[in-house]
Amino acid sequence: MSINKMIDHTNLTAYATEEDIKKLCEEAKQYGFSVVCVPLCYVEYAKELLKKTSVQVCTVVGFPLGNTTSAVKEFEAICAVELGADEIDMVINIGALKDKKYEYIKREIEEIRDSIGGRVLKVIIEECYLTEEEIIKMIEICNETFVNYVKTSTGYGTYGATTETVSLIKQKSGDLLEIKASGGIKSISQVYDLLESGATRIGTSSGVKIMEELNNENI
Repeated sequence: MSINKMIDHTNLTAYATEEDIKKLCEEAKQYGFSVVCVPLCYVEYAKELLKKTSVQVCTVVGFPLGNTTSAVKEFEAICAVELGADEIDMVINIGALKDKKYEYIKREIEEIRDSIGGRVLKVIIEECYLTEEEIIKMIEICNETFVNYVKTSTGYGTYGATTETVSLIKQKSGDLLEIKASGGIKSISQVYDLLESGATRIGTSSGVKIMEELNNENI
């Protein structure tokens, strides 16, 4: 698959305006990105802008900290679907993971999965806060709950995607579980390294820069 088709072109900043989202969607069409990832309040707007294209609309729930209640996350997910979202990226409750409340985390994921009508679900684990043991446990839970992707980071933690974590996730993943690397990805060299490590999606706000670097390589 071409690299542009692996990019979730993203603007999840607190200060994103309608004009910013319009620009994001225009760039997605121009560069052939498969997905735009936008705040929940802009899902309907993005969906309208992209209605005559194949570009999918993704949004986030429980973002960026993950420590709202399961009911709030489920409500956000249902709202997202009603507004037209094709994909949902949810943040786990990191504190619950550290408290070893594994059944709570599993149940929360299942509730959101079951509320979105078969749409793509990506589970954000926020790798920068986790031990290797905790990452492995989350992969086990994601395998058990049959979600589509593990996503490394929100982009709001202390650091983003690393090749080490992507490689670990790949090693522990089942046949169906894919990997979205996200957070701090700003260059084509990073993309190459993460794809080689096992990522199948790249979440980035630097999609245009990355594609320009790629195009310059091919000149």
